[in-house]
Amino acid sequence: MAKALIDLLPLQRVVIARVLSEAGVSRWMQIATLDARGGGMVADPLRVDFDSLPLVDDDKNRLQCVRSHQRFEAALAGDAGPRITYIPMFEGNRSDEEGVVEIHSPKALEDSELQTIELVLHVFRNMYHLLAYSDRDGLTGLLNRKSLDDTFYSAVLEELDEGAGPDSVIMEAKVQPGQERRHRVPPNYWLGTVSVDHFGAIGEKSGHLIAEEVLLLVARILNNTFRTYDRIYRLGGEQFAVLMHCPEEALVLAAFERFRANMEKFNFPQVGHLSACGGFTRITADDSPSTALERAERAVDFGQQSGGNRVFSFAELVRKGVLGGDTNFGDVSLF
Repeated sequence: MAKALIDLLPLQRVVIARVLSEAGVSRWMQIATLDARGGGMVADPLRVDFDSLPLVDDDKNRLQCVRSHQRFEAALAGDAGPRITYIPMFEGNRSDEEGVVEIHSPKALEDSELQTIELVLHVFRNMYHLLAYSDRDGLTGLLNRKSLDDTFYSAVLEELDEGAGPDSVIMEAKVQPGQERRHRVPPNYWLGTVSVDHFGAIGEKSGHLIAEEVLLLVARILNNTFRTYDRIYRLGGEQFAVLMHCPEEALVLAAFERFRANMEKFNFPQVGHLSACGGFTRITADDSPSTALERAERAVDFGQQSGGNRVFSFAELVRKGVLGGDTNFGDVSLF
């Protein structure tokens, strides 16, 4: 979108910014910046240092744009000088889709130029929602397994044309027959899974519709527990997954423990109190989505076999000798 606007109109810069939230704090993240002279950047929300981002209130113009859902201009040096035109990235009032497109121009935009911008935005919004729909679970609206695979092989990974850096792990790029692709993975990426304890009994006792309502509420608890830039998936049935970037295993454990506690205290209508188990693993250089999911699921299975309502790190279970470190797909159903 930014490239199309730069190519079509005499603009100086296009900036695309989104609102990210964590623990009740909202900040601005510049997703993309493109200058007419060729400079620019694209950021990945999974890799962002959230605390380094500016607070939402620090940019009043952006805030006014997303709150009012209206376009407006800010003059930088009088009526004849440069302008920044702020346009809502999305239409409607969904809080998870708050963003703004900043159009930097040498003078006020003409009506024909504004019409061109609105046309490009209209095409972008349609494409965005079409792609988002194909990546979403039909029941909960969470991301689906296809999206997990796509993210694992792209957004989570370092661009192959950049240096790996001292802390990165190189993954084999060639694909052998019968093998999944291998890529370069930055350190400190984690994949966890969550399963509702005794979910089968809910459907047997209360019926299919009540079981679906439980899944919808579990999805809401997940969204309210994890950060807005963590990726949350429904893999099928009562199984969910979370893909996140975090510097320490203890912080990942704390996040999943918060979810476990939020599940435990929630009163599900017509069902009462339920619990869930979580398990997580660090993404390694040899991983595919299936191998990482398998390790996380083994930790979940151990939690459920230990009475439920537990969260475990796969690596910690291996360190304690409770689980072996080898992958065995035959023992675990991923879906």
